[in-house]
Amino acid sequence: MPIDLILPLSIVMGLIAYGLIAKWYVMPVLRTLPRAKALVPLLLLHCFRFIGLAFLIPGVTSQPLDARFSNPAAYGDLLAALLAFLAILALRREWRIASVLVWVFNIEGVLDLLNAVTQGLRFTEDGALGSTYFIPAIVVPALLVTHVMVFIILLKGEPEKDGA
Repeated sequence: MPIDLILPLSIVMGLIAYGLIAKWYVMPVLRTLPRAKALVPLLLLHCFRFIGLAFLIPGVTSQPLDARFSNPAAYGDLLAALLAFLAILALRREWRIASVLVWVFNIEGVLDLLNAVTQGLRFTEDGALGSTYFIPAIVVPALLVTHVMVFIILLKGEPEKDGA
């Protein structure tokens, strides 16, 4: 298999696998919860997006990465993590702007991931990611699926109560 097809194939297969997990196992449970309680665990996963800063560490990647990819990817992920923390705080404290903060986080987070994947495929030489390869191959598909889940939860109303 050509080396330049391995990462895109990994991303697609990850999206399919995480999508099935979400559809069959996670969303049925989250649909029974109030909106805030359903959103918090999804947002918690995004609090770990500081891991994208690894793209900036010499030696973690096999060679320094093109700044057109590494800087926006690293700092976009950091911003998404901070926004996720803020949105969780707002949800847990029942702030009136909680939904707005979740929307801001989710839009920024999706745009960041789509930009990072696009720029990574465009400006990163095959094999240059070194040990950070697991981020786009394993982590990004999970994050994209959870972003879709957040959009679904935001767009649907609260679950119906029994007997209502």
